Amino acid sequence: MHRRQMLMATGVAGLLAAGGTALQSRRGVPAVAMPADDICIVAPTFAYDPSTGRAPGVPREVPPEARCPVCGMFPARYPRWAAQVIFANGDVQYLDSPLSLFLYLQQVPRYTTGQSTASIVASYVTDLETGAWIPGVQAWYVHGSGQMGPMRSGNLPAFATVDQARAFAARQGGEWLTAESLRRGLPTSLQRLAPHTHG
Repeated sequence: MHRRQMLMATGVAGLLAAGGTALQSRRGVPAVAMPADDICIVAPTFAYDPSTGRAPGVPREVPPEARCPVCGMFPARYPRWAAQVIFANGDVQYLDSPLSLFLYLQQVPRYTTGQSTASIVASYVTDLETGAWIPGVQAWYVHGSGQMGPMRSGNLPAFATVDQARAFAARQGGEWLTAESLRRGLPTSLQRLAPHTHG
């Protein structure tokens, strides 16, 4: 059974620390051979900054360097799809889409070491139409529409009202769902998009 290692970054130093081998490329730039062990990239949380004057549980702007812990994408590149989870200690985890949010909520400790579903005090998704942050538990989601999400497969665009979700589904296809129904279980076609697991 392979040793599992979790890294905060994929830089040369991190790969060397994980057992990679430095190689010299043709252009003199160091290259790294991947270590034999499996590596899971861990997207770090972002700490609460009290100097902002905001309460710890309010949504925050997504930093450009933030990575989605589920898929590794950069949520700031897809502002109309971004989501975030805020923990009791003020830390925030940014996600690239509502779909990644619901996949994340199924296995919080897997994606964020030392945290659990019980330590989440707030979650937010972006209203696809307005770009405004809305509480994830109050949003309405559309499954099965023709609208492609950041991963280009599977989607759960979020809306502040059921009327918005219904109108969107009438234009783009799909069915509208509540956060509660998605927490109970994702549709099979979306569940298949969950990332790999280590046995």
